[in-house]
Amino acid sequence: MKPQAEINPLANLDEWEDDLLRRYPDPETIANEKSVEEYRNYDNPQRDTVKEFYRLNHTYQTYDFVKQKQGDYLAFNRKEMPIWDAFTFLNQLVDDSDPDTDLDQLQHLLQTSEAIRRDGHPDWFVLVGLVHDMGKVLCLFGEPQWAVVGDTFPVGCAHSDKIVFPEFFSANPDHTNPQYNTKHGIYKPNCGLRNVDMSWGHDEYVYQMMKDYIPEPGLYMLRYHSFYAQHREHAYEHLLDDHDREMFKWVDLFNPYDLYSKNPNPPDWKELKPYYEDLVAKYLPATLKF
Repeated sequence: MKPQAEINPLANLDEWEDDLLRRYPDPETIANEKSVEEYRNYDNPQRDTVKEFYRLNHTYQTYDFVKQKQGDYLAFNRKEMPIWDAFTFLNQLVDDSDPDTDLDQLQHLLQTSEAIRRDGHPDWFVLVGLVHDMGKVLCLFGEPQWAVVGDTFPVGCAHSDKIVFPEFFSANPDHTNPQYNTKHGIYKPNCGLRNVDMSWGHDEYVYQMMKDYIPEPGLYMLRYHSFYAQHREHAYEHLLDDHDREMFKWVDLFNPYDLYSKNPNPPDWKELKPYYEDLVAKYLPATLKF
């Protein structure tokens, strides 16, 4: 059995986003309570736990691991519950070590969705904000943090040096496997991301859960919002097709709402509840399978 530090090196599930905000500062268009520079303000900006997290992630996220997790989880046979029960379940992940908010998971998701709604985007986009982190329930099913959060990347082909901490891929078995360590690996040039397997985590899980209910631009937001090596670094243009490039405009639009919508003022759930109940009922079934 692996020691706890091998499973959960981060103090909380959002700690990997702390590093994102240092790597990818964004214009102050959504952070309306404090400046971007004030977000994720730790005394020690170099978080050893984040580095250890990525060491584990890059070591163990292999093509075979991803295919195993797809088989384990995409049958969605662990629980069935209304989305509101799922949020209650997700709130077990609350951790008061997050420097930006002491709100529970639902309140963070509401802040994201309310920022999207305030800017007048379509209601399905608001729904994406509400559900985008719901896949983190994987931790409550026993998955280690490095298989739930973190920057995502294609498996089955060479790892880009634009991925954070690329040096840790040297310990990944795929790194020396000639089937997987070439530029295109098992894929054809510009085959389209629909034909590419991504590293396993909450993005892919919630995408698969929602793929029958949300318009395609929203599904791209869910599936690729952690794929920073592409939507910030453009490191995998050789796998994308023209449709992917068009859809990634939506991914680019979504990410600032996720990263910069946190503020210390809790949403008024009593006031918001009727709107979100109607929104969920419009797009989603009464219960969801997990």
